[in-house]
Amino acid sequence: MTDEASQPVPARTVLSGDDIERVLTRIAFEIIEANKGTEDLVLLGIPSRGFPLARRLADRIAAASKDESIDPAALVGQLDVTMYRDDLRHSTARTPSPTKLPSGGIEGKVVVLVDDVLYSGRTIRAALDALADWGRPKIVRLAVLVDRGHRELPIRADHVGKNLPTAKSEKVRVRLAEIDGMNDVSIEAIA
Repeated sequence: MTDEASQPVPARTVLSGDDIERVLTRIAFEIIEANKGTEDLVLLGIPSRGFPLARRLADRIAAASKDESIDPAALVGQLDVTMYRDDLRHSTARTPSPTKLPSGGIEGKVVVLVDDVLYSGRTIRAALDALADWGRPKIVRLAVLVDRGHRELPIRADHVGKNLPTAKSEKVRVRLAEIDGMNDVSIEAIA
């Protein structure tokens, strides 16, 4: 006989691969609308899953734009925030990823930071600090696949795929084909 209280709670899928594709398409259109087009637009993904999300968004933005000369790769960059985090002394070692800016840089551009999950806001605070070292954008916006709440800093996303109320005792797991071989978002209890 097993003790049901000791059994792990299975992960609950909240976004399937198809759901992720739909919300990314919606976010892409929101970004185009907020920017009144694609002029001076830069998408900076925060490693590790923000970068593939930014690439997917750039593909959708290019496809939806009336300007057929847009190269999706020219819209996308990667912004590493590892050395700007305020929890480096308290967490396990992190391997920095390279920061790669589009050839036009970010000076005077509309920069959309892209991340998978918005939680405390500390990663985005670190991203804003890192961004300041690379230039002065005209506007900075934030797009996230999931906003799970529990903010510790006054930061909010401009574009959200799904608002997902969670308990602090839960973990939101985002899996993307580019990294994990599959696409989904699930909630699981922290052991």
